Amino acid sequence: MMVIVAVVFALCTMLAAAQPQSAPPAETVGANLPALPVGPEDLIAVSVYGSPEMSRSLRVSEDGRIRMPMLNEPIKVLGLMPSAIEAVIAQALVSEQVLVDPAVTVTIGEYRSHPISVAGSVRKPVTFQAYGNVTVLDALARAEGLAPDAGPEILVSRLHKGDDGRVRTLVQRIPVRGLIDAADPELNLKLEGGEEIRVPEAGKVFVLGNVKKPGAFPVDDANDTTVLKMLALSEGLMSFSSKVAYIYRREGGLGGKKNEIEIPLQKIVHRKAPDVTLQANDILYIPDDSGKRATATVLERIAGFGSSTASGVLIYKH
Repeated sequence: MMVIVAVVFALCTMLAAAQPQSAPPAETVGANLPALPVGPEDLIAVSVYGSPEMSRSLRVSEDGRIRMPMLNEPIKVLGLMPSAIEAVIAQALVSEQVLVDPAVTVTIGEYRSHPISVAGSVRKPVTFQAYGNVTVLDALARAEGLAPDAGPEILVSRLHKGDDGRVRTLVQRIPVRGLIDAADPELNLKLEGGEEIRVPEAGKVFVLGNVKKPGAFPVDDANDTTVLKMLALSEGLMSFSSKVAYIYRREGGLGGKKNEIEIPLQKIVHRKAPDVTLQANDILYIPDDSGKRATATVLERIAGFGSSTASGVLIYKH
């Protein structure tokens, strides 16, 4: 008999374990994200021990408040950490005589008040929430890195409250070479949410005329963009290039006056004159030397005439 009882008891235990356990209500389940100061539109999960009717998820309003059941006044939680919100809710429950000694737990279900956006010349523009320790390199990694036409600087915009209480937008410029190539840790800024990261497209220099490969070439470094470098990128000069070239540059941006700057191209190529630095949106034009081309054409005709007479064939054209 004892054996039969033991077997029945074991079977009952196994069946009980196999039954699905009741899950807590969906509104009380929090994602328990890393603790950050709470802001508008964030979702917090409030659990009050012994009071399931008061345990629920609450969306923070635009003015930074939440409304708890059975409480007459909304509770301001803007800028508070979860532990501080627990104390504020508990105090409100006691003050309005809802509970005598409440035990309140607050976790974070969703953040919406700490966005970081990455846009511009990146492979995949993205907006995400700042959880934990986030840096500029982390943000660029989420955007899958810089695009091939990315410029030499990264712009980080964030709101800054001055001593006078006014909030202004502060823009910090980070050189790409210093951040990525030199791995300078001081340039890898820590992000707290609310930042906008923009990667401007690199400026271009346009090369046309008597070169082998005309085109638009990016300005990677303003101090290293010169006439000789552009000639190298355009695969060099073709025959009969002029001794001089011209730079067309607008003053004060695209709407300014266009200037024509003459440069001694032949002297620069032969290192008899210093190289000339170019700016973004410059047009470098290498004209054809019509005199050289005409002389070459005459020489070709003379060479052709000599070959014809030497072969005993002379063709006259009227």
